[in-house]
Amino acid sequence: QVQLVESGGGSMQAGGSLRLSCAVSGTTSNWLCMAWFRQVPGKEREGVATIYTPGGSTWYADFVKGRFTVTISQDRAKNTMYLQMDGLKPEDTAMYYCAVQGLSIALGSTCAPENVVGGYWGQGTQVTVSS
Repeated sequence: QVQLVESGGGSMQAGGSLRLSCAVSGTTSNWLCMAWFRQVPGKEREGVATIYTPGGSTWYADFVKGRFTVTISQDRAKNTMYLQMDGLKPEDTAMYYCAVQGLSIALGSTCAPENVVGGYWGQGTQVTVSS
């Protein structure tokens, strides 16, 4: 059974930083597209960043480029994805979700958020940024 558990959310003032974690267990695939999404009540969910393993190729939404960084743990056995969020803005306030889907893509390619929508999801962690 695949399980994803997010942690690290909280409240922060604008300009500050937070690091989200997503611990993944139960996956059987060696090729994974892992993604962060966010959603504000009343608005559509939006993809924030993806990372593909093996290889570590990444994709970022324009609104977080240069501010957020997605990584995965060096210890493959831990299978944990991180989202380092720097330069936080009030508009980053949202519930953040991680998701994972087994996927085989060409070496060096990036995976897109839509590749993960049908996969496994975590329960979400709230990020609130005040001005």
